Amino acid sequence: MPNTTPPHEESSGQVVDRRLGLDRRDEADGRNTPLERRRGPGRRRSDFLRSAEEGEMTAEQYLFLRAIDAFKRANGKSFPSWTDVLEVIRRLGYRKTQSSEIDLGGRVEDWTERSDATSNVDGVNGLDEAA
Repeated sequence: MPNTTPPHEESSGQVVDRRLGLDRRDEADGRNTPLERRRGPGRRRSDFLRSAEEGEMTAEQYLFLRAIDAFKRANGKSFPSWTDVLEVIRRLGYRKTQSSEIDLGGRVEDWTERSDATSNVDGVNGLDEAA
């Protein structure tokens, strides 16, 4: 009768059941944010998310997509960094004028700025320190 034991079990003689350890998905860190996309019972995708996933973009989504594409072409980057993405967003005219809707657990200080603040991507500081 041939040996049917998988090669990874032969070396140690025992099977490691990963389900016995801590599940990183159960960690409380970052789970109180509206950023969690994993759906469970009773959780449905928003219309915003559903339409984007099905290829129907809003004008805002399409503008952002085209701006990122233009940035990548102008700078010869296939994968822009998060700083690059933030630069594009600010150059599109977005400013932080409201308090955050995301709970980051006190890890960062929230602020707001005037709606007519400069983009701050060319070294000009247009931020107002007000939480």
